[in-house]
Amino acid sequence: MHLPKHTIPLDGLTLRAFNAQEDLPEFFRVIEESLEHLRPWMPWVAGHSLAATTAFLTSRAECWASGDEFTYAIVWDGNIVGSCSLIRRSETPENGREIGYWLHPAATGRGVVTRGARALVEQAFRMPGIDYVEVVHDPANHASGAVPARLGFTEHLRRPAERHAPADTGEEQVWRLTRHQTKSLTSEGTC
Repeated sequence: MHLPKHTIPLDGLTLRAFNAQEDLPEFFRVIEESLEHLRPWMPWVAGHSLAATTAFLTSRAECWASGDEFTYAIVWDGNIVGSCSLIRRSETPENGREIGYWLHPAATGRGVVTRGARALVEQAFRMPGIDYVEVVHDPANHASGAVPARLGFTEHLRRPAERHAPADTGEEQVWRLTRHQTKSLTSEGTC
């Protein structure tokens, strides 16, 4: 299997695979500083702790090796400012992947996630057999929805969802970008 790159340089921004021991102090601090910003949309915030962050980082290498989850530290101006992932969930068909992301509030509104998500789309389509990439978010989370819209994803469907985070509406918006769409977008200079 052709796995995504461990490090993706993006002109002042880098996506890189986590190093559990080295990244723990900085990543934990970034989460701590972002809790109120993330709490409305990220259910894992309710169980946030040093032990949970340690377990998350420790499991990244195994997830990467399995081919089901590629999680990156988003490094901007030399500092970790968030995380993004290219994921195959258990219910996702083999030919699809999902992108997830979050940022420290001080890094929002600067195109950081959009650039990172674009890079993850490119990595996904380097993998054999991947036909589409999705972004799934609560429709009320407008900031998360703006990213796939900017990248040329199309609104694929809305579906009922359990409410896990405080601001969840009980619905998910699914955006989709197919391999075919990226070919036409690339030729137009959009993606």
